[in-house]
Amino acid sequence: MKRRKEISRIAGACMLLSLAASSIVLYRTDRLRPQATLDEVLFVSSPRVIKRASLGYDGLMACIYWTRAVQYFGRQLNYEVPNYNLLAPLLEITTHLDPHLLPAYDFGSTFLGSKQYGAGEPERAVQLMKYGIENNPGQWRLYYDLGFLYYTDLQDSKDAADAFERGSQLPGAHPFVKILAAQMAQHAGEFQTARMLWSATFQTTKDKQIKANAWEHLRALRVDEDVTVLQDGVTRFGERTGRLPVSLAELLASMKLDQIPTDPDGHPYKMTPQGRIEVRVPDDFPFATKGLPPGYKPPPKSHFHG
Repeated sequence: MKRRKEISRIAGACMLLSLAASSIVLYRTDRLRPQATLDEVLFVSSPRVIKRASLGYDGLMACIYWTRAVQYFGRQLNYEVPNYNLLAPLLEITTHLDPHLLPAYDFGSTFLGSKQYGAGEPERAVQLMKYGIENNPGQWRLYYDLGFLYYTDLQDSKDAADAFERGSQLPGAHPFVKILAAQMAQHAGEFQTARMLWSATFQTTKDKQIKANAWEHLRALRVDEDVTVLQDGVTRFGERTGRLPVSLAELLASMKLDQIPTDPDGHPYKMTPQGRIEVRVPDDFPFATKGLPPGYKPPPKSHFHG
């Protein structure tokens, strides 16, 4: 009992010391710019200055600045014309004080990157995520978040595929990350990379749904590649002759192909009078992105399978 009381006294003294230290840190920080406006006193713009002022309580200060970042974002979100000028510096200070504070990267990148519900600074959000990955190289979720940043906010499927693929290689990564990597590569037109990723997924997974999903994407990938090659042939024919080929046979002859290419189900591709290369039965390839009739809507796909 006596020992327990002694431990309690020591713990209480440590708590009081921490509270006192945090008060000193906040006082010293806010005193650095005594004439600043209400918004400006939320932070000092240099992470190095804040780190020196923290008196060694980097983790505590990181939590304080992360809280300030969240509060600032929430307050601005409610304004009719929000101004997020302070958000990126707040997040940068937070992560420099504690490079391992994962929520600051996870949620902070969303706050920063979104053009509809955030600051609309995706490039700065990417910088934040890269700093997080540099300091937490084993965290696959950071690569996952970076991939979504590239895809949703920068419309960059190629870099998204690269981020997802690197994340999928890490221990504990969800199998879905490799699926996303393959999807992004396919959207970016990186057929060889996409085929490699989908094939690896098909060969290594034990999940029947994932295996079936990978197989359907491999079929769609072949369609996308075939249609791309044939459509490029139509374009080159037009550049040489100043007209469209009158038939698929004329197109194939100009491309020095002996037989009509067929889709994975054995159906030959067709060419419309407008020079569009299309598949015969688009419903058979729900993940294809090319060779679909104008206005065609594919069958509904689940979120996981898409």
